This record gives sequence, C-alpha cells and structure tokens, in this order.
Amino acid sequence: MTRPIRSYVLRQGRTSAAQQRALDTLYSRHGLRYSPHPIDPREIFGRRAPLVLEIGSGMGETTAAVAAARPDADFIAVEVHGPGVGSLLNRIEAEALGNLRVIRHDAVEVLEHMIAEASLAGLHLFFPDPWPKKRHHKRRLVQPAFVVLAARRLAPGGYLHVATDWQEYAEQILAVLSGEPLLENAAAGFAERPAHRPLTKFEQRGLALGHPVRDLLFRRRRG
Repeated sequence: MTRPIRSYVLRQGRTSAAQQRALDTLYSRHGLRYSPHPIDPREIFGRRAPLVLEIGSGMGETTAAVAAARPDADFIAVEVHGPGVGSLLNRIEAEALGNLRVIRHDAVEVLEHMIAEASLAGLHLFFPDPWPKKRHHKRRLVQPAFVVLAARRLAPGGYLHVATDWQEYAEQILAVLSGEPLLENAAAGFAERPAHRPLTKFEQRGLALGHPVRDLLFRRRRG
C-alpha cells in the first residue's frame, strides 16, 4: 500500500523536560523501534493475549486508562509527536503498565509492515484529525485504502472503533466503513460509546459546548 499524502503534520510543539527525559531514558524500556517486519507480540509481552492497536494516542491519558482497565489484553500505541510519546512513556512507568508499549512512527507504515494479517483483536482510532477544509479532505486518515488495510489486520470477529466529534467526518467514516466487504457494523449506524472508551477532558469540554461525539464500531466478518 502506498500513501504519499500523510494524515498528519509534525508540528513544532514544545517538549517539556520530563517528556524529553522519558524519550531519552524510557523508550528503550517501554517503546518499540519501527521495523519493516511483523512483530511477535508474545516476545514483546511474554504471553499470549488479545492485541489491540491504537492509532494516534495523543498525550496518552486515554491510552493508559484503557490499558489499566484491561489487564487481560496487550496494547500498542502509535504516535508521531514527541511530547505525546514522552507523556505516555511517563504514564507507563508511573503506573507500571506491563501490557502497553508505544511506537513513535507513522501509523500506516506500522500497520502495513509490523502487524501481521488477522492478528488484532481490536483497533482504536480516537479523534483523528478531521482536516475540516475541503481541500484538505485528502489528508484524512479514514479512506478506502486505509480501511482495507485495517480490516485485513483484524482477526475474524476483531473490532475497529473510531470516535470523532466532527459530524461531517463521522458521516464520511460511516460510509467508508460500510463500504468495506470485510467489515460489518456492530450497531445500526452510529454506536453508543462503549464502556472501554473513557471520556477525555477534550471530549468533556466539547460536550459541554454542545458538540456531539460519534462512535463507530465495526467488526471483521467471521465468514
């Protein structure tokens, strides 16, 4: 799969001293280096457990909360921005989250090369950049080619969970996911927020302002 147009821009955000220390000292312990070859989760986590990949973990608050609440599953978070990776590394260390690792790399390349086909129990994509200007819609992550890749990485019965607070993007996502033959909608249209996705501070502010959040939950067909 080729993707010449990236869905993100590397902004020059400030990395705090604590975040930089985490990048320098904790990545070797809690991070994974990008590799063009599929990983073996059993070697990484030392056990056989359901594997969930999160694309775009941001500052890591939700990621760490989900991993802490589901000790029976293993999680890999993918994020490109240094401050967010550093923040998540600090959370992993402070909360001793042995079931969570982070990769600082482009998520599509990780999904394409590091994740074996039919190996994921779940894939999380929470609040991807909506690229609201029409001329930028080509940068949106959820496009048919991405959905094909994601669906093939899910095990039969595995789920793809997307959440967005941008209504027009939510409708596009629903249409694209509904058009993928490997996937089936677990709800009639948009889904209720599953219990495994905690409310973020960003989301709570948006809800207070009357911005609806849409969850989409699809599963890979078993047949």
